[in-house]
Amino acid sequence: MRYTTLGRTGLRVSRLGFGAMRLPMKAGHVDRERAARVIERAFSLGVNFIDSAVGYCGGESEQVVGECLKGRRGGIVVSTKNPYHGEDGKEWRKLLDQSLRRLGVDAIDCYHLHFLPWADFSGPMSKRGGPRSEARRALREGVIRHLGFSSHDTPDNILKLIDTDEFDTMIVQYNLLDRKNEKVIEEAARRGMGVIIMGPVGGGRLAFPSPTIASLLPAARSTAEVALRFVLSNPNVSLAMSGMNTVRMVRDNARVASMEEPLTQTQRSRIVAALDRLHHRKDLICTGCGYCMPCPHGVDIPANFALLAYAEVFGLRELAVRRYAHLGNRKDRDGTPVPAWAVSCRGCGACEPKCPQRIPIRKRLRKVHRTLCARPSPGRRG
Repeated sequence: MRYTTLGRTGLRVSRLGFGAMRLPMKAGHVDRERAARVIERAFSLGVNFIDSAVGYCGGESEQVVGECLKGRRGGIVVSTKNPYHGEDGKEWRKLLDQSLRRLGVDAIDCYHLHFLPWADFSGPMSKRGGPRSEARRALREGVIRHLGFSSHDTPDNILKLIDTDEFDTMIVQYNLLDRKNEKVIEEAARRGMGVIIMGPVGGGRLAFPSPTIASLLPAARSTAEVALRFVLSNPNVSLAMSGMNTVRMVRDNARVASMEEPLTQTQRSRIVAALDRLHHRKDLICTGCGYCMPCPHGVDIPANFALLAYAEVFGLRELAVRRYAHLGNRKDRDGTPVPAWAVSCRGCGACEPKCPQRIPIRKRLRKVHRTLCARPSPGRRG
């Protein structure tokens, strides 16, 4: 296992982190025996950074992590996350205290404000006596050693969070399919922050086989290996977290994180150039701006076109077919079917004048269904 310093925290961490969001489940609960086996295997292979959150696995994740930490706390860097975005600092503190109890620790090494948008941090969380001031108090007390954030906000808004200089670490998404945070990652590293990547394998999307992605690095054993090596080869990345739920996943990822040089500079440059070409082709299908929405018949137009791009541009056909079936089975909160797949299009054309790319949306939706439908659609022919 390779190690690095997590920015200005000074903590020595493994290049691979364990994300405890997708622990093995059984009958709606964490399968504690299997989960412990997976986590212990990661520790034995040198992984020394583990991340959880209040709500992961129905609230059981922190407890399971705490059980695995018993007897070995000194060697493991513990991270968890607080999802409270309101203005009541006491409510925020309750969740912190709950995490301390669940994890069985006196202090949390890296405590992250979870799924943090700039609007909430600069708004309700910054009110007098709110979470922002409560976090500073927790740092002074020593129950938090380093404060960070995780965010899915826009790159510009994440840069605003960085500009506050209140955070030692950040967790953002970055992978072969989604490189929009590269400038954010570069700026955070320049300022001395520890940069932690979530979704290095695209939330499992890049675990599916793809001849296109495999061709980017022919010596790699899998698409997932290409994806992880790409992320770890970014010099501004401290570590990549993977939500591992099998011993095999741990073993495969640990092998990659043990490489002295995940990619040579030449390999990385070639992959970046190839990705730029692929993303240009993807944008010809759809840029994902969403101006065409909402569809009066419930079609999720950007989602359908994204799946077409997965299949035709990135070679992720198996993934695209599965995700397309899920669009067809989508339901609202009360269980009413609201199929969002392409075949729900009724050809009204309301979307097409709104598209800045002048995409022939109706025609392309028919192509989506022809390409990705693995079963007959109800009442229509694709």
